[in-house]
Amino acid sequence: MALIEDIALLNRVDLFRELGEDKLRLIAFGAERRRLQPGQVLFRQDAPADCAFVVADGKFELTQAGRDGTGAVIGTAGPGTLLGEIAMISPVTRSMSAIALESSEIMRINRPLFRRMLEEYPEIAEIIRRRLAGSLEQLSRDIGKLADRFQD
Repeated sequence: MALIEDIALLNRVDLFRELGEDKLRLIAFGAERRRLQPGQVLFRQDAPADCAFVVADGKFELTQAGRDGTGAVIGTAGPGTLLGEIAMISPVTRSMSAIALESSEIMRINRPLFRRMLEEYPEIAEIIRRRLAGSLEQLSRDIGKLADRFQD
């Protein structure tokens, strides 16, 4: 894919939308591309994570193992979806597994690349902080709604 197309793809990702073309160009230039075949595993739940993935093409099934060890489909991810954004900032383990449902392509954004962007452009850190805070607030509201269901 051409650099222009990579920039356009990154611009579709909510977390990156406010960064501007020049910064997206740097991320796109440093990111790695990888093609996966149907049934190929992108990552497994509980594996160490050192990068995030942007789905460029295709579709991934997202599964999560329950306490009893059986896996459940929790969703799908298509083009423009960012998977594992926290791994760009901090060492974590994967909270789910992602498996290609069809021929797919991803863009891999590793932690050193993203941290370098944060160091060189502190304004990016503020944009990311606001986006992540918003995501955490939404998660907290969702948990509150679930908790209400389980109370007397």
